[in-house]
Amino acid sequence: MRHSTIIAASLMLRRKVGSVLVEDPRIDLLPDGPAGPRRFKIKAADSTSRRSLIDGLLKSRYAWRGYQSVALAADQSVFRFTLAAIEYNATIGTITVSFDGPHKLSADDAFHAEIQALRAEGKRLCEFTKLAIDPTTGTKRVLAALFHVAFIVAHRLRGYDTLLIEVNPRHVRYYERMLGCRVIGAERMNRSVKAPAVLLSVDFSYILAQIGEFGGQPDRAATERSLYPFAFSLTEEAGIIARLQAVPHSQFDVLG
Repeated sequence: MRHSTIIAASLMLRRKVGSVLVEDPRIDLLPDGPAGPRRFKIKAADSTSRRSLIDGLLKSRYAWRGYQSVALAADQSVFRFTLAAIEYNATIGTITVSFDGPHKLSADDAFHAEIQALRAEGKRLCEFTKLAIDPTTGTKRVLAALFHVAFIVAHRLRGYDTLLIEVNPRHVRYYERMLGCRVIGAERMNRSVKAPAVLLSVDFSYILAQIGEFGGQPDRAATERSLYPFAFSLTEEAGIIARLQAVPHSQFDVLG
């Protein structure tokens, strides 16, 4: 992509409020943060230098958790792409989206039977993997922006209907509350990171409905305890879609 910036958005400033600012916060402890003047951008991992920065963030966050080190796959293709949240040329967050296809999904390794059952139902599957947020600058808004852009490409542009996520068992309740996920595969070992995992799923139709109701309304986060108030509004989403569709022959094109 010649212009890899997908969206520029306000970054909620991190401030020392109570015990929120800790050395290594968990993803479920990311603060909302008050509005501030700083900005961040969501970009495609379309260069060697950017992928190297993303690998550095992944290595740091997975090592802190005691997981085996992971790195981006070399083939960022029509079946896989990675997004990065960038602030002042620093990578503060990342997520990778993989689509079901010839190489299957990484979750097939531990949850093949469950995934085959979904395929038999005619579901168009994709998975979100390699999620990492920098602990010193990450907020729910950064996390929501990464999820929302990934959703736009997977569902709005490519027409996939079902999302899969492998998470550590201790994070299940967080994803149930924040995204509306449900457990479809009981705990077993994820061999790629040598840690226990549970398979979660959520329909993109549900995510779309939640974005339509809550997106772009962070003030509602006090009563709606999910990630959706921090997502973009449907008007902002339409602008992102138009921007992505205007880039010819990009990795975000609809699959033929």
